[in-house]
Amino acid sequence: MTSGTRRLTVAQALVRFLARQHTERDGERVRSIAGCWGIFGHGNVAGVGQALLETPELPYLQGRNEQAMVHAAVGYARQRNRLSTYACTTSIGPGATNLVTGAALATINHLPVLLLPGDVFATRPADPVLQQLELPHARDVSVNDALRPVSRYFDRIWRPEALIPSALEAMRVLTDPVQTGAVTLALPQDVQAEAHDWPEEFFAERTWRVDRPRADPRSLTEAADRIRAARRPLIIAGGGVHHSGAEQALGELAAVTGIPVAETQAGRGSLRYDDPRELGSIGHTGTAASDDVARQADLIIGVGTRYSDFTTASRTLFANPEVRFVNVNIAAADAHKQAAIPVVGDARAVLTELAERLAGHHVAADYVREYRAAASSWAEVVDGVTRAADGAERPGQAEVIGALDQVLDERDVVINAAGSLPEDLNKLWRARQPSQYHVEYGFSCMGYEIPAAIGARLADPDREVFALVGDGTYLMLPTELVTAVQEGIKINLVLVQNHGYASIGGLSEKVGAERFGTAYRFRDQDGRFTGAPLPVDLAANVRSLGVDVLHADTVDELREALRAARAADRPTAVYVETDPEKAQLPPEAWWDVPVAEVSALESTRSARENYEQQKRNQRHHL
Repeated sequence: MTSGTRRLTVAQALVRFLARQHTERDGERVRSIAGCWGIFGHGNVAGVGQALLETPELPYLQGRNEQAMVHAAVGYARQRNRLSTYACTTSIGPGATNLVTGAALATINHLPVLLLPGDVFATRPADPVLQQLELPHARDVSVNDALRPVSRYFDRIWRPEALIPSALEAMRVLTDPVQTGAVTLALPQDVQAEAHDWPEEFFAERTWRVDRPRADPRSLTEAADRIRAARRPLIIAGGGVHHSGAEQALGELAAVTGIPVAETQAGRGSLRYDDPRELGSIGHTGTAASDDVARQADLIIGVGTRYSDFTTASRTLFANPEVRFVNVNIAAADAHKQAAIPVVGDARAVLTELAERLAGHHVAADYVREYRAAASSWAEVVDGVTRAADGAERPGQAEVIGALDQVLDERDVVINAAGSLPEDLNKLWRARQPSQYHVEYGFSCMGYEIPAAIGARLADPDREVFALVGDGTYLMLPTELVTAVQEGIKINLVLVQNHGYASIGGLSEKVGAERFGTAYRFRDQDGRFTGAPLPVDLAANVRSLGVDVLHADTVDELREALRAARAADRPTAVYVETDPEKAQLPPEAWWDVPVAEVSALESTRSARENYEQQKRNQRHHL
C-alpha cells in the first residue's frame, strides 16, 4: 500500500485512474480503457481535455461525431471480447446528447463503453449557462439525464469526493459480463477543473478479474437429461459464445453429440461454415437449412442468446407442439426466457461440463443425414446466387458478397449493421474464423460501420477490416473517414450504391406501403419519389474526405478492386453500383411487422390478410 495524497483536479485524477485499470481473464491481462476519444467544447476542454494533454499514457483520438466515437469504442470492445474498450468525452449540450444513440447500441449489445460528457456548473454561478436545459420543476436535471435509460450505470459527479466510489463502480460494471454496457459519468464543468487531495491508493495499478462462473449442478443434470431425451435437438449459438470465447467448447459438444448448430447474427462464426454440424444463421434472416430444422425441433438449446424476434421469427419459427428449451447464459434474465431450463453460468464452462455429462450420447443417424442434406442444399443455393455467370455484368448485392468471399483472407473482418446487407450477409457469408463476421444487429444502427471498422482495426492492426455500407447508411455517418486518414488507420470501405433504403423499401412493399419514401429519387408529377435518381456522387464525397477510391462496374472489376484495396497501405474505398433487378433471397421465416388494419389501397388490404394468417401461428412458449 502507498500513503500520502496527490493534489490534482477531478479530471486529472479520473484520467490517471483510468490509465491504470486492467482486465484479466484466463491469465490474459489487458488495459481496461485503451484510450479516450474526444471532441472538445466549453464543457470539457479545460477539464478532461487538459487532463488528457498531460497524461499521455491514456492515448487520445480526435473524433468528428460523438455518436461515431461510441461506435468506434464498441467496435473495438467487440473485437476484444469485451475485455477492453475506450472512453468518450464530449462537451455539454448537443455533444452529450449525440452520445445517446451509441450508448443505446452498446447497452443493447452488452458491450462496454465509458462516456464522460461535460455537464452544467455544480455551483451555478450563472444560470442558465450556454446549452443548459432549464426545467423550472427540476433544477438538477440536465440533458445528460437522457443517457440514464440507455446506460447500465449513471452518476453525476457533483463533488470531487464522489469520484472515487463512482469511478470504482463504473469499472465494476464495465468489466461485469452480465451488467456491462454504456457507463456514464457526467462531469460538471466546474467540478472537472476543481482541485482535490487524492489518496495515492486511488492511482495504484488495479486488475478487474473476469471469472467464469460455473452452473449449479442440478441445472446441469436437468439440462443433460432433457438433451438425452430429445430426438431432434438444435443448438442456437448467440453472441455470448464469442464473448466467452466458447467456440471450441461448442464445437466439441456438437461433435460429441451430433447436435446441429444454428447461429444468430451476433453468434455467426461460432462454428466454421464447413463444420459438419453447422447450419448457418437462423430466424427471419436465416438459412432454409436452419429454419427448416428449427420448425421440427423438439428441443432448442440456446447458448448466449437473448432470443430477439429476428432469431425466434417472432415466435412462429419453433412450430413443434412439443418443443422445449434449455438456455445456457451468464445472465439469469436471458437464461429463463422461453420457459426454459435455465443453466446460468459462463458459456465455455457450461458447454465443457455438458459435453462431459453427455459423453456416449449421440443423436440418431437419420437425423444427422437429414440436417446434413439440408445444409448441403443450402450451400448449393449460396453458390448459385453469389457466383456471377458472367464477370462482365454488373453485380447484384449477393455477388458483391461472393466477390468478398473470394478475395478476403480468413482473418479479415467484415463489418455491417443496417440496410439489406445484414440479411444477405447472414444468409450467404461463409464465416471461417470466430471474429470475422462483425454485424451489429441488436440495434441495427445505420452509421455504425465506418467508426466500428476503425475500432476493429485498432483492436487488431494486423487484420484487414472491410466496412460494407449502402448509400443510405453512408449518408448517415461518414465523418470518421477523416479520423482514419488522420491517424493512418487502414480500413477498407465497400460502398454499395442502390439509390435508397433498399431494405425498408422491400419491407414497405410487403406491408402494402408500396415502397413510399424509400428511394433516393426526384419527385414525379404526383409528388412520389419515383423520378430520376438523384445526381449524388458519393465516390467524389469519399475522395473529398481524403480516402482513395476505386470504381467497379462489373463483377471482374469488383474482385480486382477488392484485391487492390486489401493490398493498399492507407484507407481505401471500393465504389460499386449494384443491379437492382437481381433479386435477393426471400426470408425463410416470418417477422411481425404490423400492417394497417384498414386501407383504401388494395396492396395494403392484401398485406393485412397475409399478416392475419401469419399472426395465428404466433405463440408464447410456456
